[in-house]
Amino acid sequence: MDREKTCCFTGHRPDKLPWGEDETDPRCLRLKDSIARAVEDAYVSGIRHYISGMARGGDLYFAEAVLTLREAEGDLALECARPCETQADSWPAAEKGRYQSILDRCDFETLVQHSYDRFCMIRRNRYMVDHSGLLIALYNGIPKGGTFQTLAYAMKKGLTIHTIDLEDFL
Repeated sequence: MDREKTCCFTGHRPDKLPWGEDETDPRCLRLKDSIARAVEDAYVSGIRHYISGMARGGDLYFAEAVLTLREAEGDLALECARPCETQADSWPAAEKGRYQSILDRCDFETLVQHSYDRFCMIRRNRYMVDHSGLLIALYNGIPKGGTFQTLAYAMKKGLTIHTIDLEDFL
């Protein structure tokens, strides 16, 4: 895998999105369009490998945008980087189905570790950054949490960062 042709994503889960789990909300639809445009822009710039951390919310929106672009272009790959085997075990049934559907259609699946521990998400995030040249970040501007930590790590590692400001969708 060529790091310079690889893009990963970080973003918020539904509890930090203003519309929560209501993906029919016009703001959510605009956000999904914005993510799709960012993925397409990355593709035009030469990115061919995309890594999703498979969390609820932004990560799944990103993975679905990549799968849609793959249907149109064909010459790109989606990697699903799972922090542990039990990532989706406690999710609502519909979200588990969505998660499994994405896994079934991805090109690569990376399991960072078998069992959950309090560091597995950080390890997953670092794996993604360490294997990418570009990070697309859906960020609310609050300097705490996993998205902030992933952004900070990506900056330290010198990645190109495309930020989608959640404030634009309030």
